[in-house]
Amino acid sequence: MGIPAKWNLTIGHLPHGPLNKISDVPGVTVGHCTLADGDVQTGVTALLPHQGDLFHEKLLAASHVINGFGKTTGLVQIDELGTLETPILFTNTLSVGTAETALVKYMLAQNPDICETTGSVNPVVCECNDSGLNDIRGLHVTEQNVFDALADCKADFAEGAVGAGRGMRCHGLKGGIGSASRVVELDGKNYTIGSLVLSNHAMFDDLMVGGTPIQQLLEAHIPPHEDKGSIITVLATDIPLSERQLRRLCHRALVGLSRTGSYCGNGSGEIVLAFTTANRMPHYADKALLPMTMLHDDAINPLFRAVAECVEESVLSSLFHAETVTGYHGKTVPCLTDLLEGKIERKK
Repeated sequence: MGIPAKWNLTIGHLPHGPLNKISDVPGVTVGHCTLADGDVQTGVTALLPHQGDLFHEKLLAASHVINGFGKTTGLVQIDELGTLETPILFTNTLSVGTAETALVKYMLAQNPDICETTGSVNPVVCECNDSGLNDIRGLHVTEQNVFDALADCKADFAEGAVGAGRGMRCHGLKGGIGSASRVVELDGKNYTIGSLVLSNHAMFDDLMVGGTPIQQLLEAHIPPHEDKGSIITVLATDIPLSERQLRRLCHRALVGLSRTGSYCGNGSGEIVLAFTTANRMPHYADKALLPMTMLHDDAINPLFRAVAECVEESVLSSLFHAETVTGYHGKTVPCLTDLLEGKIERKK
């Protein structure tokens, strides 16, 4: 739902979709499996790009690495072929291998032709490091957690400290999963651009909320920290775009991150993935030439604005929906709403 209405914050100028989530793009759904038990504060989030057979009906896609301190799988093939053929998974850094194996099993179960009568499959798994709040060395994420997240996928999904976002910190506060959408009109028809972030990046003193520095809103006890986290951003749209145009959208995610105060530090991994549900690539084709529709580049500026607004609100949404969490070794990370509501002591 983006930033909850009670905070009376409006981000940008464009209208948003009915849910103000990436799932306002028809066919996109998101699910979580959350592990929240003492030292274990982690999980898995899954995104289904459409409700059909992804392997046989691939989506045009692109990625962009703003700062490459990350371990995401599948980007090399996406950048080479320009297609997405699996769900997108999010988890913690040391659980990427487990999640990838589970995603492969999920795809094999649905597609008996993989590695039999056709080629392999390109699983996409994204990560951030939740070691501050989670016993990440314990490798608590299981393959069943991945299957549970995939089975949980729906349009009206939870945000904040859920799924892969359970142990994440954003600007020194409790972060996690955030999402937003924007509607643009092209040739008299409304289209949607949506974003979903896994936020685990940036510094408290740099945080901007609706264009206002956090220090003007409150002064709180937030220990000094470096910008050593990461943020994964996924963009989805139902606008017919080419892989090149999708990559151009990826580049504009940085505008939204900057508006919230991120400057992409050395140890921070900022990775962006974009796809369109409109242009699809069949795995098997009877003809060598395929019809494809794409946007005229002169009409792309509203999309750039939509991406910037979506990403900015998605980051803030991850903060406003998170709750204060106590995890590994008793460490507590406060949430933004507790600070704003005075539930946590502020500096005198």
